[in-house]
Amino acid sequence: MNDTARHDPTLQEAARVALACMDLTSLGDADTALQVAALAERSRSPVGAPAALCVWPRFVAQTVGALKALHGAAPPPVAAVANFPTGQEPLEAVLAQVRGILAHGGHEVDLVLDWRALRGGSPAAMDAAARVVAAVRKACGSAVLKLIIESGELQEPALIARASRLGLNEGVDFLKTSTGKTPTGATPAAARVMLEAIAAHPHGARVGFKASGGVRTVRDAAVHIGLVREILGPDALVPSRFRIGASALLDDVEAVLGQSAGAP
Repeated sequence: MNDTARHDPTLQEAARVALACMDLTSLGDADTALQVAALAERSRSPVGAPAALCVWPRFVAQTVGALKALHGAAPPPVAAVANFPTGQEPLEAVLAQVRGILAHGGHEVDLVLDWRALRGGSPAAMDAAARVVAAVRKACGSAVLKLIIESGELQEPALIARASRLGLNEGVDFLKTSTGKTPTGATPAAARVMLEAIAAHPHGARVGFKASGGVRTVRDAAVHIGLVREILGPDALVPSRFRIGASALLDDVEAVLGQSAGAP
């Protein structure tokens, strides 16, 4: 990060939004309790806390406890993934994951849609995918539900729009681009389709958008921030309507704001 970029007011504004709306994430296949403890420590950044932390279900209780110890009375909420990353686990297994997340103190569930059902086009398969979302929505109660549509695998705007409408019709709180486990993560083209679906839906005013997969720098984040501002309006640039799922992004946020280790 050069000095000019660090002192760019527009980039600094994007960095502040990115931090406030960041789901600081660790979903490595070999994640350990030590790595998750380090993630919790990163939430106490010198530039401020992220919107939430996102981990595997088995680490929810640990993360909730660590954040309470680090942040006191107002810790960031904890999100965990379900039906992840394939989107094809049996419904009862998915519901067991969701119940476990909530029982251990989790506040948010990031659910993978069976995106292959949409890509295949079978009405029966698409109905089954919708039923999973509906069942998880019911199981979540008041907890936040984010639906991962895996936009990079759907690829076609019509399929991305269809997946978005499915989630919106079933009452999800956020549409999320991807798991980060496929070659294509969040793209501006997919984000635009998803945001336009939110804006057009009767309940869209209370639904948010989460960009996830490949958002590693503040400049990456700024693209999605600009799209949200354009399509949903500047009032949507808050954690209840906008999230960025990321791990490395926090390093760049700190650098842009001039408070990373060793920054002048």
